[in-house]
Amino acid sequence: MKNLLVCIILFSSLFSHASMINIKGVVSDKNGTPMPYVIIELYQKSAKLKSTASNQTGQYSFSDIPSGVYDLKFKFIGFETLTKSNLTITSTSLTTINVQMVEELKNLEEVKVISKKTVNTEVAYGVSLVNAISADESISYTWSAPTTTNNKISYRDSYKIPVVTGAKTVYDQYDIADIEKDIRKNDNINYSEAYNEIIENKFINSNENATSTFSIDVDNASYSNIRRMISYNQMPPKNAVRIEEMINYFKYDYAKPTGNDPFAVNTEIMSCPWNTKSKILLIGMQGKQLNYAQINPSNLVFLVDVSGSMSEANKLPLVKQSLKILVDNLQANDKIALVVYAGNAGLVLPSTAVKNKEVIYNAIDNLSAGGSTAGGAGIKLAYKIAEENMIAGGNNRVVMCTDGDFNVGVSSNEEMKKLIEEERNKKIYITMCGFGMGNYKDDKMETIADNGNGNYFYIDNLNEANKVFKTDMKATLFTIAKDVKLQLYFNPNQIASYRLIGYENRMLAKEDFDNDKKDAGELGAGHTVTALYEVVLKDNSSTTINLNKDLTKQLAQEEINFNQEDYLILKMRYKNPDDSTSHLMVNHLDKSNVVEHVNPSDNIKFASSVAWYGMLLRESSYIQKSSYLDVLALAESSKGNDNQGYRKEFIDMVKSTNLLAKK
Repeated sequence: MKNLLVCIILFSSLFSHASMINIKGVVSDKNGTPMPYVIIELYQKSAKLKSTASNQTGQYSFSDIPSGVYDLKFKFIGFETLTKSNLTITSTSLTTINVQMVEELKNLEEVKVISKKTVNTEVAYGVSLVNAISADESISYTWSAPTTTNNKISYRDSYKIPVVTGAKTVYDQYDIADIEKDIRKNDNINYSEAYNEIIENKFINSNENATSTFSIDVDNASYSNIRRMISYNQMPPKNAVRIEEMINYFKYDYAKPTGNDPFAVNTEIMSCPWNTKSKILLIGMQGKQLNYAQINPSNLVFLVDVSGSMSEANKLPLVKQSLKILVDNLQANDKIALVVYAGNAGLVLPSTAVKNKEVIYNAIDNLSAGGSTAGGAGIKLAYKIAEENMIAGGNNRVVMCTDGDFNVGVSSNEEMKKLIEEERNKKIYITMCGFGMGNYKDDKMETIADNGNGNYFYIDNLNEANKVFKTDMKATLFTIAKDVKLQLYFNPNQIASYRLIGYENRMLAKEDFDNDKKDAGELGAGHTVTALYEVVLKDNSSTTINLNKDLTKQLAQEEINFNQEDYLILKMRYKNPDDSTSHLMVNHLDKSNVVEHVNPSDNIKFASSVAWYGMLLRESSYIQKSSYLDVLALAESSKGNDNQGYRKEFIDMVKSTNLLAKK
C-alpha cells in the first residue's frame, strides 16, 4: 500500500508537470517584418492571466501555462487589435502561435467636442485622448488629428463624449487602446510626458568670449527614449532630444590612458557635414579600465517604484527582469538591499550578500504595483539604508527604477534637486533607470541624476535592459573620476567662432571651473565621453587680429598664453572618487595634435552623424538644407567595428525617421 501511494504521488506529479505548457511565437506586420514592443495578453474565460511584450525580433513567450482554452490579444498603437479566440491548448510542452498584424485605417479628421470648460491639450506618443466630461456640459473645443508638440495631452479611460452632428465620438474616432484602459485604474491620474526645456547653444565670437565651460555627461537616456518613440511611429518632441546623450550612447575607439590620470584625451577635426563654412572639432575622453577581480565589494540599494502607474508590462515587469540581470553579474560578496515606495516607502529586503541569490530573486519576484507615488520618501529611505551598510573604500550606490511620476510629498523638480543635493554629501552615488511611456517624467529623472553624483539610463525593452544592467552598469558602478569639468580657451587668431553641440543642460559659469564645491559629471571605468564643437576657422589670409581689451585682461589674469599655432587650450578638472580637492590637466591643442586627416576617422564621422540626426530632430537653425538621407550616408560610411550591432540599429532608426518625416 505504501509503495502504491508513492507511485500515485509520482504519477500525479508527472501528470501535473506534463500539463504545464509554454506558448511562443513571432509577431510581424503584413509584409512579414518582425514587430517589437507589441503587447500580448493571455485570457481565460474573459479574465486576463498574464501579459508580455515582443522583443526586438518580434518574439514573445508565455511559460508554465496549464492546459485549457485561451484567448490571445495582440495590441500595438496604430494597428488593429488582433484576437486569437478559443485556442485549445493541450498538454504538449510547446505551442507556437505566429501572427501578422494589420495597420489601423482610421479617419483622423478634425472632431469638435462640446464642453463647458477648456480642455487642456497635451500629446503622448501619438494617441489623442481627452479629459472626461459629462454629457450635460456645453461649449465648443476643437480636437485635431494627433501631432507632436511641446505641449501635453491629458487622457483617461474611455468616455462617450458629445460631438457635433455627423462626427464620431472621440472614443470611436481614436479608439483608446485596450491596453491603456486596462492599466489606468485611477480616473484622477493625469498621464503625460515631461521634459526640461532645451535652448540650443549659439555661436560665440571668440574675440568677445574665448571661454567655454561645461560638465561632462555620460548619460544616454535620451537616445533609447527617442528610439522608443520612433518605434511607435512617433516623432519625438524637441526637448526630448539631448544630443550629447545620443552621441555618448555609442563607444568610440580612443587611445587609452597611460599616465597617472584616470583618462586620456583624444582630439580630431574635420569638415562639417551640414555646413560647408564650418569644421567639427571632436574631444574624446577614454577612461581607464579596472580589474574587476581586484576591486572592493559593492553596497547597492535597489529603489523600486511600485506605484499604480508602474503596472504596465514595460514598467515593473521589465524592472524585475532588469534587476535580475544585474544580480547575475555581481560578485558573491556584493550586497543588495531592496527598498520600494508607493504611497509610503518601505524596506522589502535588508542588505543581503549576492551569494544568497534565491533570497534576492524571491524579493524581486514578489514586487507588485499599486497606489500613489512618494518618490522623495523612497529616496530618503534608500540613502539611509545605503549609509547604514556603507563599505569603506567600496562602491556605495542607490539604483532607482521608476517612471518618474512622483505625486506625493516631495515631488517638484526644485524639491527633488534640493533633496538629492543634501543626500549626495553622504558619498553615495545614484543611478537612475527610467521605464515606461505616456506618463514618463524625464525632467525629474534628469534632475536627480544631474544633481546627485548620478547617471541616467532609459530602458525601453529587454535588449536595452541587458545592455544597461549587464554591460554598461558594471562600468557605471565604479566611478574613476568625479566632478569632471572641461574649460576651453579658443584662440581668436585661429578660431573665429565656436558652438558646443548639445550639453545645454550641462553648461557651467566660467568661475565654476575652479570651484571644487560645484557638482559636475562622473566618469565610470572604461567609459568614453565625446563632445563636439562646430567651429569657424579664421581666414588664413588675414593678419593677426587685435584682441578685445577685456578679453586680453581676462586671459592675462588666468595665465592663458596661446602659442602661435594653438587652436585652443583645454583645461580639465576632476576629483578622485573619495577626494574633495580637484586635479588640473592642461593641454595646448594645435595643428600638430588636432589633425585634420584626408580621411577622417570613424570616431568623428559617426559621432557627427548622430549629432546631425539630433539637430534634424530638433529642427536646428544651424544646419543648411539637408535630410535624413544625408545623415544615413555618413553613418553608413562610418559604421566601423560594430560587433554588438548598436550602430546598425542607429542606421535603421534613421531610415525609419526618414519615412516618418515624409508623412
